[in-house]
Amino acid sequence: MKGTIEFLKSFATDKDVASITPSSKYCVRKLCEHIDFSTTDVIVEYGGGTGVFTKHFLKRMRPDARLFVLETNDNFAKLLNKIDDNRITVFHESVEDILDFLPEDVTGNVDHVVSGIPFSFFDWEIKMDILTKTRQVLRKDGSFLAYQTSGHLKEPLTEAFGNYTTEFCWKNIPPYFIYDAKNRADSV
Repeated sequence: MKGTIEFLKSFATDKDVASITPSSKYCVRKLCEHIDFSTTDVIVEYGGGTGVFTKHFLKRMRPDARLFVLETNDNFAKLLNKIDDNRITVFHESVEDILDFLPEDVTGNVDHVVSGIPFSFFDWEIKMDILTKTRQVLRKDGSFLAYQTSGHLKEPLTEAFGNYTTEFCWKNIPPYFIYDAKNRADSV
């Protein structure tokens, strides 16, 4: 319940918060079907929110895996920084600046970037800038996984990655499209 209250407060005061509730456990499980935690070394999460996905990742990740979470909302960043786990690093930064603060040894070696940030709020140039930088941080065959309220990412993902699959998660408020785009050498 605390997470929902924080979401409601942030929804009312932060123009970049797109949902009134945290993601459901069904949405988290559906997206995580795309992640093989036994072989995953590094996950980057765009928009950690109240930590619903973050905490699930930490439960499933190997002891030597790493998780980098980016969150611009002050309240959410404080909540995420309270998570006591040496595998997580929280950046109170915008994803647009990811190449400036992600460790050099991580850039180009990320297995999965998971995003809950509202891409529908961004103009074309910002979407493409974020997706281009996302490809730079991903390893070859790494994946960009996004949960979004509409089908608006189809065209940007086609241009940036040259591929994607999508499925729908009804058991969430609001329902989400889950996108999976692979960072393939032959893409784009």
